[in-house]
Amino acid sequence: MKKHIELLGILHIVYHSISLIIALVFLGINGGDIVVSWKDVAVREIAMVIIVYQFLTFGLLSLVFVSSILGIIGGIALLKTRPWGRILVLIIGFLWLIRIPFGAALGIYTIWALMNNKTIRLFEQTAQERDSSGVS
Repeated sequence: MKKHIELLGILHIVYHSISLIIALVFLGINGGDIVVSWKDVAVREIAMVIIVYQFLTFGLLSLVFVSSILGIIGGIALLKTRPWGRILVLIIGFLWLIRIPFGAALGIYTIWALMNNKTIRLFEQTAQERDSSGVS
């Protein structure tokens, strides 16, 4: 299971890095549009619809941004076999099941690998070794 954990850590770092870059690009595009909308659109109702849409988009992209950062941190923690990293990545794995097809595939693999009894024992053993040696 050690190989699965290492692969999972790498996959989370890569997948969430790509998601982070995409979110940053779209956040930059969307942020500029909010300013333009207030100035250029004369009709109040159309302006309001556009602004609400842009704020919703901004909110969703911000969520992707935050979850991507957490996914990268979790992936690094998995590579270091930190028990809190296992929990973090499991939560992210469950949440990203709705991102079909790649997020769902990664989520299923995450749940399968990290809910395995051998994996749980490995993380517990690593935590005990760290506690006994005094390494944080």
